[in-house]
Amino acid sequence: MSATAAILFGLFGVAVGAFGTMVGAGGGFILTPLLLIIYPHTPAATITSISLVAVFANAGSGSVAYARQRRIDYRSATLLAAAALPGSILGALAVGLIPRRAFDALTALVLLSMAAWLVFDPSGRPRTPGGRLTHRHFVDRAGHTFDYDVPLRRGVVYSAGVGFLSSLLGIGGGIIHVPLMARALGFPIHRATAASHFVLAITSGTASVTHLLNGSFAHARDVVLALILGVTMAAGAQAGARSGRAASAARPPRASSCTARSSRSSPRCSPSAPRP
Repeated sequence: MSATAAILFGLFGVAVGAFGTMVGAGGGFILTPLLLIIYPHTPAATITSISLVAVFANAGSGSVAYARQRRIDYRSATLLAAAALPGSILGALAVGLIPRRAFDALTALVLLSMAAWLVFDPSGRPRTPGGRLTHRHFVDRAGHTFDYDVPLRRGVVYSAGVGFLSSLLGIGGGIIHVPLMARALGFPIHRATAASHFVLAITSGTASVTHLLNGSFAHARDVVLALILGVTMAAGAQAGARSGRAASAARPPRASSCTARSSRSSPRCSPSAPRP
């Protein structure tokens, strides 16, 4: 790899890492398509292994930043991560069985489907969750109180499928997890992005180890590229987490806390002054 290419990949990694952390998606949904275009003859398993290493570095760095801000709902995130773990291992093993052309088509189909969902439902209004709900309550570092009810059992089912698909495609899963958590399960959006990053760190790390043991890194170039992207995306994650915190703080006070007003309501925002 030339010095120019390394610099360009590094700059790209910082930008993707910052954006991926702000939206809780990890950046794999941008990185994987780019690698598929740049390396049209590289096996899908190698492409996904490089992407997942970078996503792991980004998600791990972002999770540390979110943990400092006390924005992670650990109970919910741990359950979702545990549900996604088996799928993340299976996805990393199964990608080697898919021909490159079929993999390209599947990746395009999944990402276009997600884009269509977001475009044709632009309001992002959360659905009213039904079934058995679990109440969540915690206070972030800024003193904002969050109370909301979410169907964690349903989330566990969703997460199992997301773990397999995201590992199979090397996209990390945040691009699927965040909309599902915020729109289908009723998580407040900033809690969804932080929890998604925590889940991503665990599942992408597990998938990366699976790829390593399975011999997916075929050349030294692959390892070097994964390290460059991983380091720079981890650096970008810190900037993204700070930007996300600033954006959250800039919202009107009425949006600073969310309270579920009944056992079957989605989170509602109400005024809550931060602690002094």
